[in-house]
Amino acid sequence: MQPSITSHNAGSNSPTQLDDKELMRAIVDRRQEAVAELYDRYSGMLTALAYRVLGNSQDAEEILQETFLQVWNQAARYDPKRSSVSTWLVLIGRSRAIDRLRSRQVQMRTVTAAQQENPSSHTSPTGVGNVLLQERRQRLGQEMARLPAEQRQVLELAFYGGRTQSEIASQTGIPLGTVKTRTLLAMKKMRKALQEEIGDLL
Repeated sequence: MQPSITSHNAGSNSPTQLDDKELMRAIVDRRQEAVAELYDRYSGMLTALAYRVLGNSQDAEEILQETFLQVWNQAARYDPKRSSVSTWLVLIGRSRAIDRLRSRQVQMRTVTAAQQENPSSHTSPTGVGNVLLQERRQRLGQEMARLPAEQRQVLELAFYGGRTQSEIASQTGIPLGTVKTRTLLAMKKMRKALQEEIGDLL
């Protein structure tokens, strides 16, 4: 079932009026606009964190997407007695970034070992790593191209343009609530399309 952006109670506060813990409770209630508001608050910080670990903007953008998909799917696991929401988000993002880094290192060690067994090969580990990265980017680009134009627009502005959802709304003239809805729907479709590649991390 698709999440609804409509709040459960007509008199309930808008997401921008809620603190982080209240937003988490709203996400547990499957209020899509709540996770979009949380994204607006912390996407910049989490992207910077992932970039520091991985040193690659494309990987950092993918980690950001995976982090908020996990928040949407596992919000009920958040325990306010153990940490603040921002700390919980950092732990998720950092864990995913480190897992991605380790996976990259395993790939490189595998290539190096193969080359040592076959010294006649002229393919460098760096070259193979670049090919793997290029293939992943091409796959991501292919799936982005399959999104409806209005969803692809907001996702490209967010991930490739570095815009917040508020900035996207201002730049495009699209209502902020609509931007948030399109972003979340696009992220869900990307997750489904790339299930095999990121499923073990989700």
